Amino acid sequence: MSGQLRVERDGAIGLLIFDQQQRRNAITAEMWAAIPAAAAELSADPQVRVVVMRGAGDVAFVAGADISEFAQLRSGDSARAYDESNTEAFAALAAIDKPVIAMIHGFCVGGGVALSLTADLRYSADDGRFAVPAARLGLGYFMSGVETLGRLVGYSNAKEIFFTGRRFDAQEALHMGLLNAVYPKAELEAAVMDTARAIADNAPLTIRAVKRSVQELSRPESERDRGRVEQTIAECYASDDYKEGVTAFLEKRSPRFQGR
Repeated sequence: MSGQLRVERDGAIGLLIFDQQQRRNAITAEMWAAIPAAAAELSADPQVRVVVMRGAGDVAFVAGADISEFAQLRSGDSARAYDESNTEAFAALAAIDKPVIAMIHGFCVGGGVALSLTADLRYSADDGRFAVPAARLGLGYFMSGVETLGRLVGYSNAKEIFFTGRRFDAQEALHMGLLNAVYPKAELEAAVMDTARAIADNAPLTIRAVKRSVQELSRPESERDRGRVEQTIAECYASDDYKEGVTAFLEKRSPRFQGR
């Protein structure tokens, strides 16, 4: 039975679920190829305000790419197509203009770490186990992935992660800066969903403007599109949501934001 990528909804929360439990949710080529359409679907849905990525079951978030496919799909002439599919998947997730949360438990290895890096926030259960074992497989790792990890955990930590391929636990990942918080496993889902709902209750245009600012700040200064950011800020002030936020504050009630 091959794996699948599932899209579900829970109110304003869109769920992107990696499901191949017999292989610890390792990502097959078909699952990689399905990510761009799933990301676009959630990004375009006006009812979805926050996206949560998670693994099915209780053993793993994602234990990397499905190595059983490597001999056929990640060697020779086919390797380039496989890598392009991965690159398109990561780009599609990073392009979602809503907050994206990675809810991690158990194994988060290789491609699982790379997937988590496309999220804005990363929360893990205390049983989280992380590693990037590319050097144990002889894989080449794209510079963009090294850069993203290095910015989060520092390049010294990133080099050790890549050079050794060792596993490290959730507390060490938190200490490095890879995670925002660690929860007891039994409390993880409730904590993440509470955070997602709190974000969903806030003004979507404000959140989009902040996310866009961070995206531009991650680029070299000479390549930053300040006009693009300023436009999203102007859209906030011109919105009905801005009027609603001010009115709700003065009336001492919770605002009801519509994203327009």
